[in-house]
Amino acid sequence: MKKTLTIAREKVLLLRTLLLCTLGTLTATAQAQELMAKNDIIDCGSVLWEHPVTVKFELQNTGRQPLQITRVKPGCDCTTADFPKASIGPGEQFAIEATYDARQLGHFLKDIAVYSNASEKPFYLSIRGVVTEEVVDFSGTYPFTLADAKADLVDVEFDDVNLGDMPVQKIHIMNASTQPISPTVMHLPDYLKATVSPTTIAPNRQGTVTLTLDSKRLRDYGLTQTSVFLGMFPGDKVAPQKEISVSAVLLPAFTELTETQLANAPQMRLSDETIRLTGNKAKQTHAITIENIGKSELDISSLQMFTTGLKVKLNKTRLQPGEQATLKITAETKALRAARSKPRVLMITNDPMKPKVVINIEH
Repeated sequence: MKKTLTIAREKVLLLRTLLLCTLGTLTATAQAQELMAKNDIIDCGSVLWEHPVTVKFELQNTGRQPLQITRVKPGCDCTTADFPKASIGPGEQFAIEATYDARQLGHFLKDIAVYSNASEKPFYLSIRGVVTEEVVDFSGTYPFTLADAKADLVDVEFDDVNLGDMPVQKIHIMNASTQPISPTVMHLPDYLKATVSPTTIAPNRQGTVTLTLDSKRLRDYGLTQTSVFLGMFPGDKVAPQKEISVSAVLLPAFTELTETQLANAPQMRLSDETIRLTGNKAKQTHAITIENIGKSELDISSLQMFTTGLKVKLNKTRLQPGEQATLKITAETKALRAARSKPRVLMITNDPMKPKVVINIEH
């Protein structure tokens, strides 16, 4: 009897082992093929009405076993797709082409489901853009160079931003090289989002970089500055010639003040809001008088410079009614000449009529 039970237990253990091995083999097989796209969303930019547009998705089998694409299904009849029917080896790259008929005016977003032996669930690709009756190119100039691209702007400013705003700024670019480029914005902080349209720009063709600011993610009132970089393709290296400067000025909110509070608020008055540099001196210092002509304490909570080449000294940041303070601004002529943006000094105050004060430096 004991021998029979022992044999039975051994059979159960053997079956469990075989089952675990089988499940492990199935799991390994399911994970052996992996699908990765260079761009799973391609932006076509502006497309001319009734002129079909074709895009090419570059993909790769990043798994250890052959990959078989079994079916590619666009989300509607307005889109067709062509895909490789042969087996795709480990590490091999391949392409899926999709064509949108552009028969409907307006914005479009079309999904394409890719079925394969890599997963029971489909892998999704998307194409997007806007169909117009006439494609109008940017008519301005491109005075700045960003590696292989020309740009109309490399110094982006989000000015007078209120908490909760989502302002947008656009940079127009042109491919100045002889090869197609796929621009990508690198080193984005968490308060900025970027899109490039179209995804791929042919030589001498135009595109647009759209930057969106999420003001809720800014940490402090006043000036926040950063640099992002325009790569010519995903994975491009950061370099000074690809730099785009981005600044944002977040204003304190005074929307809930009553009429009585406004009547008793502080009020700032300056002797000058513009400094004009003259001559060729290496350094020039100018003094500005700040006076509180209001009825409560004036608080200058932030004092910042938009560019290098400026030094500031304020002898008092809190002014009672009737009090004055002196702001000394020292400008270094050589450094200002090399600055990319206009030299200015920013003050953030609790004056509800002047929460932001900018002193311009002309040279």
